[in-house]
Amino acid sequence: MKKKILKICLVGKTNAGKSTLINSIVKENISIINKKINTTEDLILGVLNIKNIQLIFFDTPGFNLTNQNKIKSIKLKKNMWDGLNNSDLILFIIDSNKYNYAECEKIMHKLNELKKPIFIVFNKNDTLNKRLILPFISELNKINICKDFFSISAKKNLGIDLIIKFLLNKSYYSEWLYKSDEISNMDDIFITNECTRNSILTLLHKEIPYNIEIINTCFKLLKNRHTKIKQEIIIYNERYKKIILGKSGSKIKEIRLRSQQEISKILKTKTHLYLKITYKNVD
Repeated sequence: MKKKILKICLVGKTNAGKSTLINSIVKENISIINKKINTTEDLILGVLNIKNIQLIFFDTPGFNLTNQNKIKSIKLKKNMWDGLNNSDLILFIIDSNKYNYAECEKIMHKLNELKKPIFIVFNKNDTLNKRLILPFISELNKINICKDFFSISAKKNLGIDLIIKFLLNKSYYSEWLYKSDEISNMDDIFITNECTRNSILTLLHKEIPYNIEIINTCFKLLKNRHTKIKQEIIIYNERYKKIILGKSGSKIKEIRLRSQQEISKILKTKTHLYLKITYKNVD
């Protein structure tokens, strides 16, 4: 059977559910999910192979980038537009609870400049009456840009099969870009670093410094088939160290245990995680 392919870019505001959707489609946690702003910073790619068809998904940073510092904003925008430019079609993900016509219209006109098919996905339909989405569809349909609409719950895995079936039908003949056993362009080191970053974002709430970095210093498979991982939490402000450590080291322990559990689940092996906080002076 001749191979087919389709490249899809997921776009939308932060917390619309792009990362949850891509994880649901690929059935692995390859993209960080967190309610904090701009948790997806990199252009993350997920791959779904069904029979002779390869679907490639780009999970992009959220549109609302204005509050980022200049350097980070440039990186986020570059990653977002790389995903858009490399895709065949666009899935515009909207949080059904936060629908705003003016914002959606502005985004759709911007996306339309790329001259690529745009499909709107109303996410989180499990949290409101589905009939309320019909007026949204009617309103956006008048703009005459979007090709079709979907209503799903990525978290509850509702409507995902319908989107996959639709995308499979849009595929075209081409050689695959990734091997049959590959599900992402991100390796285990990146994904495990993201697990720790996610734990920090979750457990530190509003105190979290968004300019931290997680660096891997050791990733080793042991003889007993366990995995040993060492990571450095890079901070650029000394006062963050006390916040991350917590009283008597309680917070860093909580971060480590949460991340370790998630990593063990993803790698399907017992993991031993070691964390170190390192201050870097950028002045």
